Amino acid sequence: MAKNPEKASYRHRARMHPRRPASSLAERWTMVDGVDVFYRESANPPDARVMTHLHGFGLSGRYLLPTAELLADEFHTLVPDLPGFGRSGKAGSGLDIPDLAHSAARFLDARGVATTSLVGNSMGCPVIVEFAHHYPERLERAVLVSPAGGIHNQPLRRAVGQLARDGGREPRKMITVATPDYLRFGVPSTFRMFRALTRYPSLQRLLELRVPTLVVLGTRDPLLPGPARIKEVASQDQNHVLVVVLEGAAHAINFSHPTELAHIIRLFMDDRPIVDVPSQSAARVYEIHRGAYHPVATDD
Repeated sequence: MAKNPEKASYRHRARMHPRRPASSLAERWTMVDGVDVFYRESANPPDARVMTHLHGFGLSGRYLLPTAELLADEFHTLVPDLPGFGRSGKAGSGLDIPDLAHSAARFLDARGVATTSLVGNSMGCPVIVEFAHHYPERLERAVLVSPAGGIHNQPLRRAVGQLARDGGREPRKMITVATPDYLRFGVPSTFRMFRALTRYPSLQRLLELRVPTLVVLGTRDPLLPGPARIKEVASQDQNHVLVVVLEGAAHAINFSHPTELAHIIRLFMDDRPIVDVPSQSAARVYEIHRGAYHPVATDD
């Protein structure tokens, strides 16, 4: 009897990637450029707006789930592990920001998604602005949470120190989520990816954005420059960038402050004014820059 290659591939993936704690999103696989890509997906009506979450440096989409799951009741939610990361297959020698942006586009092709809003954390933010550079007609809105990769993170020893400081500011549970991903990603890939990040023209691409863009920053994030530099950079933009600060948050906001972040994203997606998070949260939200983005006032 002939073997079923699809079942054989599934058994191989199951052996290579043991089960994680269950998510409310369905766990699925697809193929992107010959690479097995793992992703999570919500079940929504066909007319639901699509929102795709892109992970950070060396990580998988797993740590993005706390925020993604909160938004999944309203948005058709996709959380892929990009090729070379997490449970997805290796991506060969290609590990740079343009490669990942193109992979994200081909992942969306595989899912039959023409347009989407993108929510990224850390390295996921340069991937988003590169995606916008190549596929502007496919991007509806951009949410950049704790964007990384600028000159503030250079050289490598400085970035390592920043990551070490950030580790002490994140919830302890983040260690159990991130450590397996970092170990699987490996040291050689880390150096290649860091080199690609330092060479990427993040500011230039950000200023080229022509879609409504939300930037969310944490006041305790050691990987980002101080408020003065952030305001200086933001002031160069005359387009659609809204910069919001979440008090008390460090770098992995999608994991540490999901309720607050989901609240901010919902307001932004509906063109509503950014107001403080619900009363059950102690965190405070405030704007530090608003470009040509004009939310619709409401009576709520």
